[in-house]
Amino acid sequence: MYDDLRNKIWELAEPIALSEGMELIHVECLKMHTRWVFRLFLDKEGGVTLDDCTTISNQLGDILDIHDLSRGPYTLEVSSPGLDRPVSRDQDFVRFRGAKVKIKTHVKIDGMKNFQGRLVDFTEEGCGKVVQVEVSGKIFKIPKDEIAKANLFEEETVILE
Repeated sequence: MYDDLRNKIWELAEPIALSEGMELIHVECLKMHTRWVFRLFLDKEGGVTLDDCTTISNQLGDILDIHDLSRGPYTLEVSSPGLDRPVSRDQDFVRFRGAKVKIKTHVKIDGMKNFQGRLVDFTEEGCGKVVQVEVSGKIFKIPKDEIAKANLFEEETVILE
């Protein structure tokens, strides 16, 4: 159900974002106790402003109300991706090759579900799409379908005085 809902919101939101000169990069749907939370991340050349987020939120909110996808109350959050930008689309995995990523998988791969390292490559193999991540000098091949969540990350800077 979550994937169907996320996909439907994506279909409704992407044309709005494109019409405003932005790119929809990620959609999350979270079921809370009394309502849904729909979280959208947008990007554009030069960065996304608060006014951009407000514009998309207002337009998409009206459309979501008409379609009543949540069949009840929801909260719509629209923001820029920030430093821990979600990486979920094929083109994101290609674009951010060489970047530092955190990946959480649905199942254990080589005994691990959490990977933090450098995104080496994104390829299509016989079993499907595969993300290659280097962690402590070892390359892990992670089927894209098994990725629960992936984000860019910046290492914390320690300032010594």
